[in-house]
Amino acid sequence: MESMAGRVVDNSLETVARPRAARAASISDYSELTKPRITLLVALTAAAGYCLGSKAGINYFGLLNMVVGVALLSSGISALNQYIERDLDRLMRRTELRPLPAGRLSPLRALLFGSGLSLVAIVYLAFLVNPLTVALGMATFASYLFLYTPLKTRTTLSTVLGAFPGAMPPLIGWVAARGAVTVEAWILFAILFLWQFPHFLAIAWMYRDDYARAGIKMLPVVEPSGRVTGQQIVVYTLLLLPVSLLPAAVHLAGPVYLAGAIVLGMAFLYFSLRAAFMKTAWQARRLLLASVLYLPVLFGLMVLDR
Repeated sequence: MESMAGRVVDNSLETVARPRAARAASISDYSELTKPRITLLVALTAAAGYCLGSKAGINYFGLLNMVVGVALLSSGISALNQYIERDLDRLMRRTELRPLPAGRLSPLRALLFGSGLSLVAIVYLAFLVNPLTVALGMATFASYLFLYTPLKTRTTLSTVLGAFPGAMPPLIGWVAARGAVTVEAWILFAILFLWQFPHFLAIAWMYRDDYARAGIKMLPVVEPSGRVTGQQIVVYTLLLLPVSLLPAAVHLAGPVYLAGAIVLGMAFLYFSLRAAFMKTAWQARRLLLASVLYLPVLFGLMVLDR
């Protein structure tokens, strides 16, 4: 009897535990659809744009509203991107365990989830930020999902096209604070635009075999020698160097930022040159890490020395 009672208790506990585990897995899968690390970077650069665009002190309630709206929009775009690319993700080792190719979530749920987040983001920004921010958000949404994403399997120029919506966060943040697009806002846009090329080309070099299996036309796939890839990494890093100094030239940031931007730029160039000349996955990974550190530190210095 005691043994039977024990089994009944164990079975009851297992019955309770299974739905909890399923719920936890489901929450984790939905969270993965939002690409949290990318969303965090988007939110941080948008927040930097807002802080830099604030004229007389920072409106922290406005900053919070902008960050929430932008994070929701980024999450929605990421979820819809994974919905659109679910068949391609199934072909790549780096993405085959994502919720959709692994079968843990249905495409319909991902579609509804991504669409819902995007709709809430647009409404949120419309009511709690300003109309121009909404317009820029919708332009980002449309260009990323309906221009960049479908062209990835057709042309290497998709990387250039994708850099436009990718550079929008600080511009959106600035407009949320200032209500207008100014020269300073375009400088922030240009910094992020140029930064993306060494960043994404490093990723493309690391995972070129994966991209080739999925038929995604990244530059290292169509040009396996890596010569042109290396050239573009160095050229865009060299272009980024003077552009990153412009915030000091237009008095958006001070001398501390200027010194920091020079040091950061030279370090970034060092890793770009190493990746370009050595053409190994290890050097590409080092460049990727350098790029991930470079951007938040640069924008952080800019905000602190505004």
